[in-house]
Amino acid sequence: MLLVHPVNEVVRFIPVLIGSVILGTNTGNPVWGLVALAVIVGFALTRWFTTTYRVGPTDVELRTGLIQRKKLSVPRSRIRSVDIEADLLHRVLGLAVLAIGTGQHADSGEKFKLDALDADVVPELRAALLAHTAGSPESTAGQQVPDLRKDRPVSGNAREIGHWRASWVRYAPLSLTGFAIIAPIVGLAIQYGFDQIVVRSDAVHSIEDGSAALIAVTIAVLVVAIVVIVSLAACARYLTTYFGLRVLDDDRTLQLRHGLFTTRQITLDLARFRGATVNEPLLLRMAGAAELEAIMTGQSPRQKILPQAPRSAIERTLAELLVPRGARRPGATNEIARAGDPVGPAPQQEPTGHTPRATVSTAPLIAHGPVARRRRYTRALSPIALLAVAMLYISLAGEHFSPWWWLLPALPALIAAALAADRYRGLGHAVLPATDSSPAWLITRSGSLDRDRDCLEAPGIIGWTVRQSFWQRRSGIGTVVAATAAGKKRYLVIDIPLEQAWDLIESATPGRLGTR
Repeated sequence: MLLVHPVNEVVRFIPVLIGSVILGTNTGNPVWGLVALAVIVGFALTRWFTTTYRVGPTDVELRTGLIQRKKLSVPRSRIRSVDIEADLLHRVLGLAVLAIGTGQHADSGEKFKLDALDADVVPELRAALLAHTAGSPESTAGQQVPDLRKDRPVSGNAREIGHWRASWVRYAPLSLTGFAIIAPIVGLAIQYGFDQIVVRSDAVHSIEDGSAALIAVTIAVLVVAIVVIVSLAACARYLTTYFGLRVLDDDRTLQLRHGLFTTRQITLDLARFRGATVNEPLLLRMAGAAELEAIMTGQSPRQKILPQAPRSAIERTLAELLVPRGARRPGATNEIARAGDPVGPAPQQEPTGHTPRATVSTAPLIAHGPVARRRRYTRALSPIALLAVAMLYISLAGEHFSPWWWLLPALPALIAAALAADRYRGLGHAVLPATDSSPAWLITRSGSLDRDRDCLEAPGIIGWTVRQSFWQRRSGIGTVVAATAAGKKRYLVIDIPLEQAWDLIESATPGRLGTR
């Protein structure tokens, strides 16, 4: 810890160090840089003397601060997740960072994070903090805290339900993560005048003085270069973040382990699992891939389980996640559950009275009818139709322009019509009734450029809203909103015929609707 914090603080305050060096150079006194470095290192060293934590029978406490003392206390019964991170420096020193999640949004300064713990202590500490998820006597008030130095196996019966494959990196460029990495760098360069240097360069002037063909070739080369750079950035981030990803399920917790330089281990309490979302952006969907996210109470609305991966791997892991706790298929092996395998034994059927393993993940959806289709096309084509009418009015008023200008509404109209058709194809819902071993499920899907298929446990729904806009009332349709404490909090069934809305609510949560 005496090494980790000074290094981290020096990296964090690099702009301050650069400014002090520039100030010392301009004033002829280089000591300013050394003074700034000494202050930063000294401040970082005080954290070792002022940081203490205690794991009690009912609470976990953390005390920090030198001038302004802070004390954070978390009831052990409120702990939702325990995350473990270790960057290169931590791993070299045999240390780790343990972060406790309680499901409450907290500012960076209020997060319960134990930095630079002995890595040998961390697994046992995590087991103690999550002991209440198993109903263990260790979670009862007044019990003694387990000895954290014992080398007890943790989650020895965990099954692997997802496994990262190096070939999945080919899907990384199909997301916007590359743009998210490059955009801040480009913005910073523009802020410091790099764009003016490029504009005034001889190469740009030679292109401007060239022919139209040269300009077109230059633009094409720039577009290709941007695509390549963004793709490489996305692939690099994908590899460093998800390298070696494993998803382990021990029927009590879900454990995610991944990372190349900075390793991370996330432990989630399956008692708070309420379903899953299959995210299918347009480019990923065209490539036969998707992303898998968990719907959990007290967690991030976008708790990712599998990153960009083949649809077959997503479906296999999703089927493992959605099978009821305690109704696991006898004889299940890691080889069958390994989500990255291109082929494998066919999933067996559940015993009589159990929901088939893949029913929730592959259930066919009910279409929302011609009114919903018409609304998709109306919304997509109305702005373009207004533009065409305005151009026609200008033309009839005597203003003549080239016929090529009519491509301005024509080409977008084709694209908008295709998107409208795709949005309708992606619109649907289904309700799977409860069985002896499985609760009822609400499945809803919508979107085109960013499509989500949400699978939500009906017992997790705490309220319903049937919402109608002005135009929906005149079309006899509405939007059903399922409220829940998990995930995105609100799951929508969009533009459903009104007579089907009441049936959907009654079938998902019988008796909740009451009388109308």
